[in-house]
Amino acid sequence: MLLISVFVAALTGIAPDALTKAIDNYHRVESYSVTIRSSGENGAQNIRYYYKKPGFVRMEFIHPHEGAVLIYSPDTRRVRVWPFGINHFPELNLSPDNLLIRGSGGQQVDSSDIGALFMNIRTLATGGTSEIVKEEYVSGRTDLHMVVTGADKFVVGGVHRYELWLDTGNQFPIKVISHDQYNTIIETVIMEAPEVNAQLPDRLFNP
Repeated sequence: MLLISVFVAALTGIAPDALTKAIDNYHRVESYSVTIRSSGENGAQNIRYYYKKPGFVRMEFIHPHEGAVLIYSPDTRRVRVWPFGINHFPELNLSPDNLLIRGSGGQQVDSSDIGALFMNIRTLATGGTSEIVKEEYVSGRTDLHMVVTGADKFVVGGVHRYELWLDTGNQFPIKVISHDQYNTIIETVIMEAPEVNAQLPDRLFNP
């Protein structure tokens, strides 16, 4: 794991105790839950998000589509969707790449976890630039603000630059702002009330 840390640090230019430490820490995380608040050109979303290795995902929509539930299983590689809540008709069984459930930027539920975010940031940093902007103290918590920018016009999923705030206590991102190659904000995501290694029962992903 140390060799991985050094390698990633060499790619990103960020010291091993920052982004690389967060990536290493995520490899050891078995599950988590978090409330995601996002805003961008296509409006705002508020979702309660649950993740459990090796890739189970549950999304409970608060806004918009209040009450809708979406569950992805890595066993079946299918997504079950209840537009009006579990145990309410209809129940849909879809592929993760179905246009009905893809994000506005093409994001898919099977690659929606924080690990996928870290992978995108690391890819963008390869050959690009990165810097730690500052530490910020908020409500007794220390957040590390960093910026990663791709080389020239290089983008990952349409993103050319990420601003990332990490909670230095649990090494989880608490805020992410993505920019395109013209420095226009694509999306702002705030992650609230994270519970790392939460005890998530199997029935949560197979109701």
